[in-house]
Amino acid sequence: MIKRELYMKRIRPFIGSNLIKVMTGIRRCGKSVMLELIKQELIESGVNPIQFISINFEDLNYSHLQTAKSLHDEITDRAKDINSKVYLFFDEIQEVKDWEKCINSFRVSLDCDIYITGSNAKLLSGELATYLGGRYVEFVIYPFSFGEFIELYRPINPDASIQQCFQKYLITGGMPYLANIRYADEPSKQYLHDLFNSVQLKDIVKCNKIRDVDLLERIIAYVIANVGTTFSARSLTKFLKSEQRTVAPETILNYIKYCCDAYLFYQVKRVDLQGKQILSTNEKYY
Repeated sequence: MIKRELYMKRIRPFIGSNLIKVMTGIRRCGKSVMLELIKQELIESGVNPIQFISINFEDLNYSHLQTAKSLHDEITDRAKDINSKVYLFFDEIQEVKDWEKCINSFRVSLDCDIYITGSNAKLLSGELATYLGGRYVEFVIYPFSFGEFIELYRPINPDASIQQCFQKYLITGGMPYLANIRYADEPSKQYLHDLFNSVQLKDIVKCNKIRDVDLLERIIAYVIANVGTTFSARSLTKFLKSEQRTVAPETILNYIKYCCDAYLFYQVKRVDLQGKQILSTNEKYY
């Protein structure tokens, strides 16, 4: 397991504090592993593992806890048996309805240290900002950097040159699970394809209740084919109109924002704009 010290350096100063630690990032980028690394850090500092309460809401064993009331009752009941500080670890918390109210209640009523993960940037919008304004700190977790990738790839291919390693990294990326299939070409492509479909379906279509999935797929394909170029929703609207598809620029921009919220795309804004130019859409997406 990679230690991911880059992130631990940022998280470590907040361990044990009453601020809620929120880790977001694309699916399968290693957020669950970050929770395990934090647990290791706590154990090494003298915390007894009996003080930990961990729940992964993608596990069907916890499907009965996917409402704020049921989760609150469960944690409150389990915390009664712990006579010291309670450490709460909630993985993929967005699966719980009204979870913001529940987390805020724990913060108020329990002597606890809370860590949560989620696969959508919307995790920190709306209700969470209302209930927890100023009481949380966010860490965006990304797939492996090249340095982290090398730690896993070199033992698998010890004879590969640094150039070959970098070429492999450019092609397959830094998703942690790829090491389990030894970065084999076809299995890696299949895994990444299925992961892409999962992000598109669960974190974009389902989360935002998108009806025109075909339009979303076309926009995603367009942005991917034009990575790093200045994006114009209006020009894309005109093109779709020529294809007998009437779409408002706002719809296109909303769809792209949903993709950014799911960490499928990353927006880079221009910094050399002044005056009204700041209001124009001149971003690039990667």
